Amino acid sequence: MDANETTGIPEDDKIRILNDSTPDDSPTTPASPGRETITPPGTVDPVYEAKAQVLNDAMLEIGFGRYHKALFLVAGFGWMADNLWPQVTAIILPAVVNELRPEKVVYLSLAQTLGLAVGAAGWGVGSDIIGRRWAFNMTLLITGVFGLVAGAAPNFGALAAFDALWSLGVGGNLPVDSAVFLEFIPGTHQYLLTVMSVWWAFGQLLASAVAWPLMANFACESAEGCTRSANMGWRYFVFTMGGFTLVMFLIRFFVFELHESPKFLMSRGKDAEAVKSIHAVAKYNKVVSTLTVEHLARIDAKAENSANRRGPRYATIGAAVERNLQRFNLEHIRSLFTTPRLAFSTSLVIVLWGIIGLAYPLYNSFLPYFLASRGAQIDDGSPSTTFRNYLIIAVCGIPGSIIAGLAVELPLLGRKGAMSISTILSGIFLFATTTARTSNALLGWNCGYALSSAAMYGILYSYTPEIFPTRSRGTGNGLAATANRVCGIFAPVVAMYADLETPVPVYVSGVLFLVAGVLMLAFPYETLGRVSI
Repeated sequence: MDANETTGIPEDDKIRILNDSTPDDSPTTPASPGRETITPPGTVDPVYEAKAQVLNDAMLEIGFGRYHKALFLVAGFGWMADNLWPQVTAIILPAVVNELRPEKVVYLSLAQTLGLAVGAAGWGVGSDIIGRRWAFNMTLLITGVFGLVAGAAPNFGALAAFDALWSLGVGGNLPVDSAVFLEFIPGTHQYLLTVMSVWWAFGQLLASAVAWPLMANFACESAEGCTRSANMGWRYFVFTMGGFTLVMFLIRFFVFELHESPKFLMSRGKDAEAVKSIHAVAKYNKVVSTLTVEHLARIDAKAENSANRRGPRYATIGAAVERNLQRFNLEHIRSLFTTPRLAFSTSLVIVLWGIIGLAYPLYNSFLPYFLASRGAQIDDGSPSTTFRNYLIIAVCGIPGSIIAGLAVELPLLGRKGAMSISTILSGIFLFATTTARTSNALLGWNCGYALSSAAMYGILYSYTPEIFPTRSRGTGNGLAATANRVCGIFAPVVAMYADLETPVPVYVSGVLFLVAGVLMLAFPYETLGRVSI
């Protein structure tokens, strides 16, 4: 569909609206740092794009302050939960197998992935309809409640069901939280979305640290004679993680007040509320914003004058709202494919998230199992050694997130280069793990993999929301996350037919990482030095 048909505004008028989008008394001047947008002009509705630029300038005027630092903390809870709960499933798997003796071990991982897929799709699209605030809070509440209940599961089927239910909440964390954080921070600090992945690494670290004493001291070492009373470690662990997640929810809901995203409100035609949200952030930061509703109203007036020349169908504000607020149809999805370049970028994001969605869980979902089985083959596969090594590997992921935050700002690398290199390194380190002949070598290669994969995910998690416009950012994030989770469903299926006692699953995972790393170089947008809209 031609962009003119989408907006009903002639191309010359689109350019005029964009060029005149910043009035003389706007919050900052048109030469503001970071004013150049990631997607080229004309990719999205020009009225929306012009208003988004004004809001970007308002955020630059406010600067990075107290509100943004607090948001970095509470949004980080979502990153932490996104990695913590899949680790819970992986960590408890050996103990669950010993006690509950399921016919198919991989069904637990399969139930988790199904829940994650539904959660990613539902919360991603839902946040573009109902708003960011409710989705931001409800995801952790759902996760914590069902996590607590899961600790009392009487059998494997019940545990799998609760795993799927807590994963409904987990699946929505990153699609929603990345959108929330990106839409509040000034363009000069967008790199912090990459640094945010340090919370993701902390998720695995926390799970490993809590699991080590519980799983090493309150778990059966084999299925023989394993009873519930002798194997309470995994239940204590799930209870603890569920309680911790509810604490994070309580902090989000009662301690920190999340204002609705200004760009989301603007995209819904609620300009006055968008300005009010901006002023609330400024007040929290103890600064003053000069943004007024009139700054946005002038853009509507210019668009209305242009539309009048096309006839009465385009001449009313109501028609403009109708063009922009197609809330309950496929408009959010269509807007991600409005131009060939944007369509290619969106499609490539979805494909890459799908490839990595298969590669990552194919190895990580069974990492404790791999460490135990390979350790036993080498010299020491005891529970204490297994979880000690798992904790060390988790620690290695933390510098990966910090390195990623620095690498994406290097002109010679940018987002695309840093993301590609870290993804290829992840594949190389996986291949190297199959060559280990000592426990220390196995641990060392896994630490390298943890560092590079944390960097990869950190950049991918930040690059994805950056290239989507706000009005459809939740949907775009949701589509990518859904592809990730749906393809992740095949990980336990592959593991089911490829013996976990062999290195075949590791080989498959490594090849997928290498392919993904090469494909990343084909992205048409480099987001370094540009601001999202």
